[in-house]
Amino acid sequence: MALDPTFENVWDEIVWRGLVHVSTDQAALRALLSGDPITYYCGFDPTAPSLHLGNLVQLLTLRRLQLAGHKPLGLVGGSTGLIGDPRPTAERTLNTPETVAEWVDRLRAQVERFLSFDGDNAARLVNNLDWTAPMSAIEFLREIGKHYRVGTMLKKDAVAARLNSDAGISYTEFSYQILQGMDFLELYRQYDCVLQTGGSDQWGNLISGSDLIHKVEGTSVHAIGTPLITNSDGTKFGKSEGNAIWLDAEMCSPYRMFQFWLSTTDADVLDRLKVFTFLTRAEIEEYAALVESEPFRRAAQKRLAREVCATVHGPEATAAVVAASDALFGQGDLAELDAATLRTALEELPNATVAAGTTVVEALVETGLVSSASEARRAISQGGVSLDGERVADDTAVVQGGLPGGVSVLRRGKKTLAGLFVG
Repeated sequence: MALDPTFENVWDEIVWRGLVHVSTDQAALRALLSGDPITYYCGFDPTAPSLHLGNLVQLLTLRRLQLAGHKPLGLVGGSTGLIGDPRPTAERTLNTPETVAEWVDRLRAQVERFLSFDGDNAARLVNNLDWTAPMSAIEFLREIGKHYRVGTMLKKDAVAARLNSDAGISYTEFSYQILQGMDFLELYRQYDCVLQTGGSDQWGNLISGSDLIHKVEGTSVHAIGTPLITNSDGTKFGKSEGNAIWLDAEMCSPYRMFQFWLSTTDADVLDRLKVFTFLTRAEIEEYAALVESEPFRRAAQKRLAREVCATVHGPEATAAVVAASDALFGQGDLAELDAATLRTALEELPNATVAAGTTVVEALVETGLVSSASEARRAISQGGVSLDGERVADDTAVVQGGLPGGVSVLRRGKKTLAGLFVG
């Protein structure tokens, strides 16, 4: 990971990458980020046991600023996670303190992977429960609440959306913006933190802190809201058949993540390279030319998938995933694959669990590659079926699970695959 040397400072780079949707004074921010090292932060609430691709935008933004010499604070919200920021539609279900504490630990471990904890600008991880838990309700209302005006709070987008909905909004979630504002104030006092980053949908919460610091300390601090990433067709980014792309390998396998990025459209791939990789402007311009001249090679998508998968899961896991992807689509030896990676890859395909000795005809029907036994026999007779990379010659062939991990790969035609778990 490195900054692009063609930019004069990191502000110019993050603007070019499309990472600034809204912010406080841009001229002041540019000067701030081109000067002496500053301390900045981003918060992550434990509302799930893993971060997801939306959070990855923030994690990589934290890393870009750190590479420029600035000092990151990664905040995991042990207290704000007990509340939850207001959703546009309905009240959140409150998780138990034990669940939130468990998720705090999991998210801290994920945040740690993206930052450096060495050197003069070493990262720090903080938990807002440390300064929120000791405070009494009376102290909170007198010391923090008195600086907030209800009229201003009502105008925040998330609050206004809920007030206009049938669900309304509870005082608990209404108070979330005060808690986040208090976080910024506390980090300003403890670490001289002068910048907060977050998604643009959190803008009301971001400026809650900068406004509070201005009122209490008489100092101007800054906020950057990154854009919400959407696909070129307007659909929500990071969803795959209704399932979020999580950063936890147990919740979303490296193979699935790799395939997600590999399926990026030509219209979106250059923007994804800017936001989610550390490729330079010159490198991305080269891929722009390839998208234009040789889109069928999908060179940009392949590079995007490798880069992001390596950033999230490491180079070894990525190499195993690339090998599995190549072998499954006829460009490698299935028998040489890592058993665990092959198994997770097959779980992403149509699949079935069958007994050893099951006929290929039965397996074709079980996996849904054909609709009937007669169709299966016809496909075999036409030479269009293979098992574990070998063409099936007749309809008496059986499945043995001869690949690593006791699995088999069934193929109909050139690109229609299914996994068989033999047991």
